[in-house]
Amino acid sequence: MKKILAYSHHLLEEVVRQGDTVMDATCGNGNDTFFLSQLVKEDGNVFAFDIQEKALENTSTLLSKNNIQNVKLIHDGHENCEKYIPTNDELAGAIFNLGYLPKGDHQIITTPQNTIRAIQSILTRLRPNGRIVIVVYHGHMGGKEEKEKVLDFCGNLDQSYYQVLQYQFINQINHPPFIIAIEKLC
Repeated sequence: MKKILAYSHHLLEEVVRQGDTVMDATCGNGNDTFFLSQLVKEDGNVFAFDIQEKALENTSTLLSKNNIQNVKLIHDGHENCEKYIPTNDELAGAIFNLGYLPKGDHQIITTPQNTIRAIQSILTRLRPNGRIVIVVYHGHMGGKEEKEKVLDFCGNLDQSYYQVLQYQFINQINHPPFIIAIEKLC
């Protein structure tokens, strides 16, 4: 079985193609941004968001080391993504890592209202068969509330238009992360 991060990437590899537009909702240390940039190649576009300057610096450093030119780094919350992605661009995929920046300030966290607002915005731009992959880290202050609200929101998406997957390992201790994946059907 694939581990959580490997499976999150697998879910996007199945639907993202060269030339696509994609979004990293929480660029953090840049690993997902880098991964997405490799999927869409030079003629694709990656919009990478974070509210922390340190996350943008970390991502920028990784991209520079690898001579990546197809990423737009945005110092803003993912809930404001509609301000930055051109209205005529369909999204092939998006990824979130909820929680806090690894090795960063644990007081700066994603919040349920901002995450749900971002998901709603992305859903309006997601192309048919496109996917949103949400890696839910919930073992921190505020994590349980976000987990419950995001699960509730995603679980209530109309099955005529979306299918929603939850992928998790149930025998791990200490609040293991899990995935929620949303695929747009039409």
